[in-house]
Parts: sequence; C-alpha cells; structure tokens
Amino acid sequence: MPHLSIEYSRNLDTRLDMPGFLRVLRDAAVATGVFPPAGIRVRAFAADHVLIADGDPRHGFIDIAIRLRGGRSPEDKARATAAIFAAAEAFCAEDLVANSLMLSLEMRDIDPGLSPKTSSIRRFLPKDMQA
Repeated sequence: MPHLSIEYSRNLDTRLDMPGFLRVLRDAAVATGVFPPAGIRVRAFAADHVLIADGDPRHGFIDIAIRLRGGRSPEDKARATAAIFAAAEAFCAEDLVANSLMLSLEMRDIDPGLSPKTSSIRRFLPKDMQA
C-alpha cells in the first residue's frame, strides 16, 4: 500500500506534464516488484505560494514522499527508492538542464498498528492487478 504524494511548485504546470509524471512514477513503482499494483496511490499537489532559495519565481521544486506499510526489507526499500528517483530524474532531465529545479524523494514506513485500512478496489481491477 504505497502512497506516493508529490508536492510541486505551481510554475511547473507549464513546464512539465504532471499527469505523465504521475504515470511514470506509478510504472516505476510497479516495475520494482516491491509494491502491489492494486495498492499504489499516486497524487500531486501544487503549491501556490513558494519561496525557494533567493526568491526567484522561476525556481521550481518537486518533493516526492513515499509512505508504505512495514514489512519490506531495507534492501527492497533502497532498491525501490533508487528506481523511482531515477525515473523521476529521467522524466525531469530536460527541465533540470534548462531551468532551476530541485527534485527530492523520501521513503518512510507507516506503522501498521497505527494505520487501519480497508479497500474494495481489488474487486474492480483487472485480474492481473489484483495481487
């Protein structure tokens, strides 16, 4: 049940395809084999008011936070972190060259004892995604 929450500066709406970025991150997460596709949730929130470094309004940022239930090995989490960050970096490569952009990612565990959940989504997914 990984949650990928992306905060980004609103000025990136004109520079990057944010829906495409979300798809790339989801696909990278699935490709790791660490996360069940049916549990992945990816969402993005644009920050309307930001102050980055010297305040130049052309500066941009993307901060990716990944939260997941415990139980995965440190090696799997490190591998997934590297793969998802590499996908994000590749997607943003042109913008990183042409513009001022800060890109970051953090993965952290959710304590399963303090995070009840329920879901009916698997009943509505194609059979190959129900794992």
